[in-house]
Amino acid sequence: MKKQQIMPIGRISLYISLFLTVFMNLSVAKLSYPIVDTGQIRCYSDTLEIAYPRPGAAFFGQDAQYDGNQPAYQDNGDGTVTDLNTGLMWIQKPLGKMTQSQAAAGASKCKVAGYTDWQLPTIKELYSLILFSGLDPDPSNTNTSGLRPFIDTRYFKFNYGDPEDGDRIIDSQFATSTIYRSTTMGGSKTMFGVNFADGRIKGYPVGRNRGPRGEKTYYVLYVRGNTAYGKNNFVDNGDGTVTDRATGLTWMKTDSGKAMNWSQALKYAENLNFAGHSDWRLPNAKELQSIVDYTRCPDVTDSAAIDPVFEVTAIKNEGGQKDYAHYWTGTSHCRSRGAQAACYIAFGRALGCMENRRTGSKTLMDVHGAGAQRSDDKAGDPSRFSQGRGPQGDVVRIYNYVRCVRGGAVKPRTSGPTPILTKSSRPERRGKQQNGQQDIQRGNQRGRSERRPSGADFVRRLDKNGDSKVSRNEFDGPTQHFDRLDRNNDGYLSENEAPQGPPLQRGNRRQ
Repeated sequence: MKKQQIMPIGRISLYISLFLTVFMNLSVAKLSYPIVDTGQIRCYSDTLEIAYPRPGAAFFGQDAQYDGNQPAYQDNGDGTVTDLNTGLMWIQKPLGKMTQSQAAAGASKCKVAGYTDWQLPTIKELYSLILFSGLDPDPSNTNTSGLRPFIDTRYFKFNYGDPEDGDRIIDSQFATSTIYRSTTMGGSKTMFGVNFADGRIKGYPVGRNRGPRGEKTYYVLYVRGNTAYGKNNFVDNGDGTVTDRATGLTWMKTDSGKAMNWSQALKYAENLNFAGHSDWRLPNAKELQSIVDYTRCPDVTDSAAIDPVFEVTAIKNEGGQKDYAHYWTGTSHCRSRGAQAACYIAFGRALGCMENRRTGSKTLMDVHGAGAQRSDDKAGDPSRFSQGRGPQGDVVRIYNYVRCVRGGAVKPRTSGPTPILTKSSRPERRGKQQNGQQDIQRGNQRGRSERRPSGADFVRRLDKNGDSKVSRNEFDGPTQHFDRLDRNNDGYLSENEAPQGPPLQRGNRRQ
């Protein structure tokens, strides 16, 4: 008589886990390119966090109010993590910084968990990991306390840039195999990479660099599995819509044909009745990035970075050149001091006004490539940013185009967390009050008997354009003092670089 074999408890648990995984992801498994939700569950106005807007109210229809394939990972216990939505398996701990060519060549040598088919991810594979529950830090900051990266640190190891190595804390860019077909920065070969410190896709330099630090290096996460991920399967439905059978999403074939600010874009999408459907929405950042075609760009194919099945409105850019627009997403791009910005995808050149440090002159050029994901102010006057903003002088348009989406594994979400009314969620100085927040802040200050003005006070006093820093033109002191305070020589003074004033006495409140 055969002896009955008892299955080990550990193996039973593994089978149960695998069964539940398969059961919970049946709808996702039918798609070769499932889009993972951004993880954004809080709602925002054009300055700060708010309660979930109701239908018809301002700011209704943003990212948090649509529930997609929720991020779900499995720690395999062998140095790898499996994405239960996409089927992609990742190494858990990023490899130390290396050049893009070293990263590409090193994939075949990677033997993590005994696998030999590791690859350097494409930009679409790597972007699948981004989560917009992160906070965009001040590039000049050196303190990472209170920050949140744009990746799930419960499963993946993450490090901000180390100032002791000469890095900014935002220097946590990750390499991909996606090379821009054109060039950026006036002729540099360029790779699209994801920065999980500041939540952006940008074109980064690859190859020989004439700078003092040599060729730029990047963190590396290798990937394996689901070789169909990131490959679109578009079908023209003949009714003004295009369905991507790979993602399950249906898109407007054309775009809005006009530019609008973020709240207007949300209203446009929510009120749209098109091709017999009224359930259109403003896409989130990961949905919109899924239709970028990284083989196309204005300088090489004379087109936007999108499949020719779509119709795209041509524009004249800030330099008077034929170009293609930035397109809004419903995803806010939050900082520790507010939610003034939302993400956009540049389907045309991602322009910036780069300054020549020797001459001080600025030149408009493609700094990050068609297909970049950056962020723009949700509201305001773009003429106030004629020289761009940030280290690369990113153009600020505020009024961007819209391409609406519907369908997919998306359900409305009608409620979320209670808004947190803390210092971190109060608006930056904008010249008008939002929900009485500034009155509350001023009232709290009245009760203080003595307080030393901080760098934040200095910036708030002089920051006229609301970009949370002080430019040379905004500075009200001698030029040599500005140069002395600008420790990173980026042409701006941040809170950390600002001078500290004497204590304020009772009744001597700064206006």
